[in-house]
Formats: sequence, structure tokens, C-alpha cells
Amino acid sequence: MGCPMNRERLPYELEASWKEKDMAGGETVDAQVLIMRTNGCCWAKAGNGGCTMCGYRSASLTGVTEEDLNKQIDLALSKYKGEPFVKIYTSGSFFDTNEIPESIRERIFSEYSGCKRILVESRPEFLTSDLVSTLPGTLTVALGMESSDEEVLRTCINKGFTAAQSKAAGELLKDGGIGVRTYLLLKPPYLTESRAIDGAVESARFADPFSDEISINPLNVQHATVVERLWKRGEFRSPWIWSLIEVMKRLSGTVNSRIMSSPSGGGSQRGVHNCGKCDHDALAAIERFSFTQDPKDLEVQCECKSTWERYMQSERLLGTADDLGRAFGSDLMIR
Repeated sequence: MGCPMNRERLPYELEASWKEKDMAGGETVDAQVLIMRTNGCCWAKAGNGGCTMCGYRSASLTGVTEEDLNKQIDLALSKYKGEPFVKIYTSGSFFDTNEIPESIRERIFSEYSGCKRILVESRPEFLTSDLVSTLPGTLTVALGMESSDEEVLRTCINKGFTAAQSKAAGELLKDGGIGVRTYLLLKPPYLTESRAIDGAVESARFADPFSDEISINPLNVQHATVVERLWKRGEFRSPWIWSLIEVMKRLSGTVNSRIMSSPSGGGSQRGVHNCGKCDHDALAAIERFSFTQDPKDLEVQCECKSTWERYMQSERLLGTADDLGRAFGSDLMIR
């Protein structure tokens, strides 16, 4: 059978929507998740290539109007079943008026005013004192800080802002009574596995004072990105699930923020993965810990843990962040 033709992406339709579990008011609740089609991330459109790992520009279009956005909200509301938590994502920043005009923002907050919690994402430059003073107290703003290392932000991620700007935005939000979820990227390109682990732990400690939650996001290889080019050449391996578990173990009980992770593409070659045999159990452990914060939930057993340890030793010996498993196979790594 031939492949079906790609369906036209219409500006008045949601990019995606689904239901999942998350926390609100200290309880595990159902959440409605929406990805809206907008005119796109200002940083990705600035002519500098955008972030090296981000493929979400594919969720954006050009010429999306307020009428289109209102139709997307209508569609979202038709799918809404009273979930107490609603997450609204765009391909960029919720508070960029080129993506979400003020009238649309106000309608969203009004339509979902009965929710216990609403989550949106934004780059720090859009957050001002005047804006924060108008936001509902049920709101959480997710900040994609990614790393507290300014060199990593500049050269590995091309983020376009500094950790200091994320810190200032987080403090502004918290002072205004708004929740803060900080995203950290586990294993930006060009970093070895062990340096990525250390960097995520350091970044979480930096973010803890101005965050309510810290989401450790292991890098997954998205289409048409710098990272995908590196991955196809064998110059990047998505992080091991063992690395994500190690970060969570190091942070458990040492920070005030809730430590969580909901990996995209987990268990695939493009996403965070181990040997394949233990991936399901290891990812299930990550999910359990994200809700309980009990480090006992992170206990997983598999013989590939020793392979992961040898992998990191080999990286340090060879001084490379290339995918050693693809280059040499596990038998040629240090024993």
C-alpha cells in the first residue's frame, strides 16, 4: 500500500491535545494538555537558527489570526471534561503577543477560571512587573532555563538568553504569587554523559530558590535540528535513563522544589534509553518518583547499568561526546 498524503495543517486547528496526570494542590489530578498552532517562536524566527535541539517550530505557521486562535480555543473547550489542571503550550512563548494576543490570553484565563491550576510557557524577556500583576493566582509559568552554565546556553543550546535572566523572571513570578516550573535539559549536544549529569544537578540547585518544580527534560532528537544532524553522524547519543535516575537521586531530599520528569520519546533511539530490556521499568520508576518524591521508587535493576558506567569511563578516557556504542559497541568499552 502507498503512503497516505500528509494532511494539510490548518491554522484554526490545535496541533495536538491529550489527557495526562500531574499535580495540583498537592494531589494527583487529570490534566488537559493543548498545543496551539501560532505564528511561531520569536527566537526561532530571528534568523539565528533558534535552539539547537528544538523542532517545535514545525508546530507553528504564518498568518495565524485571532479568529484562528479563538477557533482553537473553541475546539479545546469542546474536549474539556472539567479537568482541574490545564496545560497550554505554543511553539514559543505564551506571553509573546505575536503568538498569543492579549485578548486571547484573557479569554483563556476566563474560560479556565474554574481550574485549580493552569500552566503556560514563556521566555523570560516577556515577563514584566506590570504583566505579572495581572496574572491569575492559579497560574504556573514554565521557564525553559535549560542550564545554569552560560557557556552551555550560548554554545551548546543557542538559547538566546542567560541563566541570570531566568533567575530574575522566576523571582519576579514568585514575588507575584505565581508558580514557577523550571525546565532543565539533560545532555545538551557536545557534552559527555557525566558532564551532563553534573550540569543538570548544578543547574537544579541554582534554580531551586526561584522554582516550585524542576522538570529534568532528557534531550530527544527532533526532526530538522542541529542535534538531529549530529545524531545521524554518530556524534550524539540521547542520554541514558540511568543518567536521569542519577540526577534525581542526587537531588532527592536536597532541594525544596518538586523534581519531576516526563520524557518525550523515552525508550526510543531518539529519546532517553538504556538497553531496551529495562527501559519500560526504568521509565515507570521515573514517573513514580515524579509524583511521590520517594527515592526508593528509583530503584531499578538491570545488567546494563554496568555498561552505562563503562560508557562514561570510556568518554572520559577518549575525551569525546560521540556515540561510543554506535562507534565501537559495548564490548570495546572499558571493563
